[in-house]
Amino acid sequence: MAKVDTSSSRPYHIVIFGASGFTGQFVVEEVARTVSEGPNGTLKWAVAGRSRQKLDKVLEQAAGTLGKPELRTAVEVIVADVGEPDSLAAMCKQAVIVLDCVGPYRFWGEPVVKACVENGAHCIDICGEPQFLESMQLNYDSQAADKGVYIVGACGFDSIPADMGVLYTRDQFKGTLTALESFLTVSTGPEGGSINDGTWKSAIYGFADSGKLRSLRKKFGHKPLPVVGSKIKRRSALFYSNEVQQYAVPFMGADPSVVKRSQRFLLEEHQETPVQYGAYAGVGGVANIVKMLFAGMMFWFLVKFSFGQDLLIKYPEFFSFGLFSKDGPTRKQMEGSSFKFAFYGEGYTEGQDPSQGRPNAKIRTLVQGPEAGYVATPIAMVQAAITILNEPTALPKKGGVYTPGATFAKTKLVERLNKHGIQFSVI
Repeated sequence: MAKVDTSSSRPYHIVIFGASGFTGQFVVEEVARTVSEGPNGTLKWAVAGRSRQKLDKVLEQAAGTLGKPELRTAVEVIVADVGEPDSLAAMCKQAVIVLDCVGPYRFWGEPVVKACVENGAHCIDICGEPQFLESMQLNYDSQAADKGVYIVGACGFDSIPADMGVLYTRDQFKGTLTALESFLTVSTGPEGGSINDGTWKSAIYGFADSGKLRSLRKKFGHKPLPVVGSKIKRRSALFYSNEVQQYAVPFMGADPSVVKRSQRFLLEEHQETPVQYGAYAGVGGVANIVKMLFAGMMFWFLVKFSFGQDLLIKYPEFFSFGLFSKDGPTRKQMEGSSFKFAFYGEGYTEGQDPSQGRPNAKIRTLVQGPEAGYVATPIAMVQAAITILNEPTALPKKGGVYTPGATFAKTKLVERLNKHGIQFSVI
């Protein structure tokens, strides 16, 4: 049995590891905003990382940004390094939940998962790297179950809006939902937008290593998920989407992999009908397609060679046409940016047999929110932690390495996200 111990045996409900990183600094601000939502109305928390000086600076910055001068002195600083297992163990022993913000996870994630499992701390990350997420499930699921620990990956923009969006749509559908497509669109304001190059690096290493992901998946020995109702049609590599009124491509992130793992869990543990899922992203008009094709060809060529990977890492702005940068977005850019997931589903009304005939009902839902990488991601990550702390009886009965959908299917996470600006609605 898993246990979420919020008593005084561990001094902190939450420890943010990697708090001085680009994303970590915004997670610090989000935790500081939500302290009243912890168990019994208080949240005990600390920050952790390699450099005490940098962590102090992040707390100083958060104090100024939020107008909370007490952050400078009231929040404990823990020095811990992924290269020093003893320091990770000491950190994990003090936390109910570790929020791991240190990526790329393929390099720095496993020592944190290992330390959390061995020392009884639950762990949440914001990883969008399927190879890491699935390898942690393969290598640590049984140990986490034995220890009663939840290891929950992909709790940021990758992949809470998609994974919980699928479950929300299923729950709103009056009958049996059998197939669902999502279309992601991102809007930026007059200042434009940018993504920190940490995400770019993860993409480079992920594509370079894609062969290993295929062999990893074979080790699970999974049978294909059963297809209920009409088989979903896969779209082409580039098509005009009437749903979002622009050209679209298959979504290249972790969402399809995460959703599939959630659907498998819900089938095996709760005998729920699996939903087929296709994920796509809008790319705009013809000018954007030309840029995308040119950047894509360069990327695909260079990512195959180590010298090419070095070039891509060294010059992210050039090779991504300004989409990725070493500095990441400014706060003004973040304020002007937002995302939308439009979900289009079909299935069978109550009383209809999904094995007979074509689907006879449709549903459309929307998940929308603020800037994806550094506003929505911290909100999603922190609300995932708050949910674990406050709703332990609604979580899976045993510990393990889980997706957001597997962990939070029976909780009020969607309600919590709605209150914090990531909104789920039926259209």
